[in-house]
Amino acid sequence: SSAVSPGFSPVLRLLSAGLLASWSSPYDFLFDSAVEAYYKGDWLSVILHMEKALRNKALVRKVKVECRISCANQTAFSEPLAGLGVPIPGAGSVEDLGFFQKILKRADCVNSCESEQLGPPTIHQATEEVELEFKKRTPYNYLQVAYFKINKLDKAVAAANTFFQANPDHMEMKQNLDYYRMMAGVQEEDFKDLEIRPHMADFLLGKRYYSDDSFGLAAEHFEAAVDKYFTADKECRVLCEGAYNYDGYNYMEYRADLFQAMTDHYTQVLNCKQRCSVELATNAGIKLFEDFLPSHFNYLQFSYYNSEKYEKAIECAKTFLLFRPNDEVMNQNLAYYSVVLGEDKAETISARQVVKDYIRQSILEKELLYFGYEAFGITFVDPDTWTPEDVMPKKLRDKQKADRETAARITEEIGNLMKEIETLVEEKKKDSSDMAKMITPQDGGSLLYDDIRVTMTSKQLNGSKRVLLDGVISDDECRELHRLSNAAALKGDGYRGRPSPHSPSEMFQGVTVLKAVKLGQEGTVPLKSARLFFDLSEKVRKVLESYFRVDTLYFSYSHLVCRSAIDEKQEERTDLSHPVHVDNCLLVSEMNECIKEPPAYTHRDYSAILYLNDDFEGGDFIFTELDAKTVTAEVRPQCGRVVGFGSGKENPHGVRAVTKGQRCAVALWFTLDPTHEEKVRNLTHKDPNLHQQPKPSADINCLIPVDPLILSIHVNNWCKIQFFLFSWSSDMTHLDVQRLCSYRGNTTIFYNIDSPGFSIYNLS
Repeated sequence: SSAVSPGFSPVLRLLSAGLLASWSSPYDFLFDSAVEAYYKGDWLSVILHMEKALRNKALVRKVKVECRISCANQTAFSEPLAGLGVPIPGAGSVEDLGFFQKILKRADCVNSCESEQLGPPTIHQATEEVELEFKKRTPYNYLQVAYFKINKLDKAVAAANTFFQANPDHMEMKQNLDYYRMMAGVQEEDFKDLEIRPHMADFLLGKRYYSDDSFGLAAEHFEAAVDKYFTADKECRVLCEGAYNYDGYNYMEYRADLFQAMTDHYTQVLNCKQRCSVELATNAGIKLFEDFLPSHFNYLQFSYYNSEKYEKAIECAKTFLLFRPNDEVMNQNLAYYSVVLGEDKAETISARQVVKDYIRQSILEKELLYFGYEAFGITFVDPDTWTPEDVMPKKLRDKQKADRETAARITEEIGNLMKEIETLVEEKKKDSSDMAKMITPQDGGSLLYDDIRVTMTSKQLNGSKRVLLDGVISDDECRELHRLSNAAALKGDGYRGRPSPHSPSEMFQGVTVLKAVKLGQEGTVPLKSARLFFDLSEKVRKVLESYFRVDTLYFSYSHLVCRSAIDEKQEERTDLSHPVHVDNCLLVSEMNECIKEPPAYTHRDYSAILYLNDDFEGGDFIFTELDAKTVTAEVRPQCGRVVGFGSGKENPHGVRAVTKGQRCAVALWFTLDPTHEEKVRNLTHKDPNLHQQPKPSADINCLIPVDPLILSIHVNNWCKIQFFLFSWSSDMTHLDVQRLCSYRGNTTIFYNIDSPGFSIYNLS
């Protein structure tokens, strides 16, 4: 039978008529539909779906709150059962059954109520990712753009301001709001926070009147805030009574008997209810007011005093003292108000009962949670600063005191150690100052080649481990690699076959070293072009290895890639050609953090981009802060230019949209760990056939030896031949070009990897 009855609220009776079921869609589905419409530029659909997603999410919450509160009222444990009286668990087996009968009835009531209004429970279950988007108010970011596009400025401003309240470090939105303020027709009242909670709105308004010395109006809003706070607290608490959170995959190993399972779940619920005081003291998810509820009565007592309402002032002062009975200033205020009103009359005025009940309930919950902490090790951190000291068990108090003393001692020792280090550093600086003057200041090491020049250093690029080099390769070499890219590259190569991996407005095509060499052997592309790809990437590796002064850089991945603008998809583009990212960690720009763990390529240590052309529009390379918004440096591609940088969190980077033409470059990533060396490059090294020059005559025979550590080359006549020799072991990856000249007769030249160097034997 249905749990919905005439005892339910009007809202639920309205919903039970099927209104919600007739038009409601899951808010995560609506959110995804709105995002899809956004990228299609369908602004009206964005607004329709996103507004509906916000409404439906709020309605789902409201239904759950109403159902649980109504069911709690209908199945109260204090109500007696027929022939049994009030079911007190533990009084006996029959009483236990009566108690659990109440629990079963409440569960049935809640399930029936929610399923009747919302349908099956899985319909409105969203992923953590979607929930996080709503928590961050991301829907309003999409809405502000959509409303702006259809010239609804008041709604665009409200949406932008709502998003900004929860994301005050979002520089792009801050700029949008500054822009809106300068626009004609935009009013100050348009800058609303559409998500502000009712109790917080009244509290902030009360503070504003309080600051203006409008104490009568301040008191009105603080009183409204108190009433709405307790309503919000009730809703927050009832929403804690949800499913048990197994914390990841713990459910696979969870084994508990009846009472342990009840304990685990109930302490989790109590922990959640205790955190409601923090949740309600939070403005837009980021700003926490200390002692939020007690502060209402602090403001109220002084507002009433200035309005000469001494009875109210005394009531609020006594209510505040429930939280902090030893507050010296408030006790003085209370004494003064009592004298002004008359001490006998003041004695009859009590603190507010609703606050007494709130504190009593909260302290009982804390005592249960501390018991669970001691007995079962279920951690509890008290969110309130007003809790009486004796609520925490003495054993835990002593432990916390010892922990604080230990932390203080460690902090002091660290401080002393840091002072000693600073002293040593200063002395070292002083000793080396003369030597420093003798050395020419350099941003990095040698460049190895005379025609390469440093255009910008780390300092000029506003970061660390950054360099901009020009003249690395010639115009002819740029053109040859550009031709190779268009002849050999495949759409989506290097991007799991996706031709538009980063932007739907551009097409990507690429080719790896091994692919290029194999195509060269097959005759599809000139072999010298494939070899040039290999050699020039090796040149960049050497230059960066020397400039950044690292022992050995190994190739992690090499990719010749071109990105071409799709002409019909360039209108009103706001995306990047390559979104801002970090090469060896997962960038979480909202938190200004970068997480160095898979699937990131954590082994990458240095990166480089070798540019081949500049005959395109857009496509500039950018460095940013960790917020992925604040640009710190910008590089315009051109032939022979290389931007090199450390692959870590110090260098978030991206590429601006290519809006016309084709942008080509060689992307190179390096590692200091030889175990992560590019496998295809190792393979290239191990196969001499991939790099042999075409044979100039039958007099030269290049033999692949049986022993993989020996390369044997027979030279039968006078000759002058240039060979490219590549080692066959990972510990000797790269060799310079070796010139073998003018040996008469049957001479065999061996290159021994075990003892590097040439050995020459005359076999004639």
